Amino acid sequence: MKTVELRDATLNVIDVGSGPVLLLVHGFPLDHTMWQAQIDSLCDTFRVVAPDLRGFGTSTGATQTMTMAQFADDMNELLDALDIKEQITFCGLSMGGYVAWQFWKRHANRLARLILCDTRAISDTEEGARGRITMAQRVLDEGSSIMAEAMLPKLFAESSTNEHKAIIEATRRVIVTTAPVSVAGALRGMAQRPDMTSELPNIDVPTLVICGEHDAISTVGEMRAIAEHLPNARFVELADSGHMSPLESPHAFNSAIREFLV
Repeated sequence: MKTVELRDATLNVIDVGSGPVLLLVHGFPLDHTMWQAQIDSLCDTFRVVAPDLRGFGTSTGATQTMTMAQFADDMNELLDALDIKEQITFCGLSMGGYVAWQFWKRHANRLARLILCDTRAISDTEEGARGRITMAQRVLDEGSSIMAEAMLPKLFAESSTNEHKAIIEATRRVIVTTAPVSVAGALRGMAQRPDMTSELPNIDVPTLVICGEHDAISTVGEMRAIAEHLPNARFVELADSGHMSPLESPHAFNSAIREFLV
């Protein structure tokens, strides 16, 4: 991994391969390792850049509230630090998708394409936002393990639970070892994220929208609607997958990306 110094954080980042740049931004509360199957496969064709967001994995810089705009600005600064001047493909899953929306709003000149995976365009309801704020305090009081207990049953398709026991356990380990301040900061940031639905018709970069068939968090219907409101989008549904489609169906996921980008 490379270590990249930002103004107020240190990001650890995988940077492998050569070719068009594919930036992989992980979900919450995970790190770059959720993309390992994509890194290993796609680096033969692309320059794959997969950072740990600030406060996650081995990156530093966690703050009390980490907004999606802040993460997006970090990605912009990261590209500068890596001397990447060409337009990139930004691929984000779940919270990484929230970051992708903000990257488009703030740094659209750097975007060639978008890949939105198992994510949402709507903001939290008032109840949902309050729930995140409450959970943030619980994590600070009780530790990150309660986040794993709350999230893991929702992340993977029930049909894949037995098949992917090792992957699920690895995901659990990542969550429980994430610093509570980072989990809480991102929860607060997600609670503040803006609704992007009215912006969808304006996002005219070619976009691939990927959703797991059994995603219980960002459903197929919701993600298909996102694709339908984007002017230049392709929708792909991955069978036998839940919210973690890159982990559950890596071959199909990678094939969808190759078909979109090559």
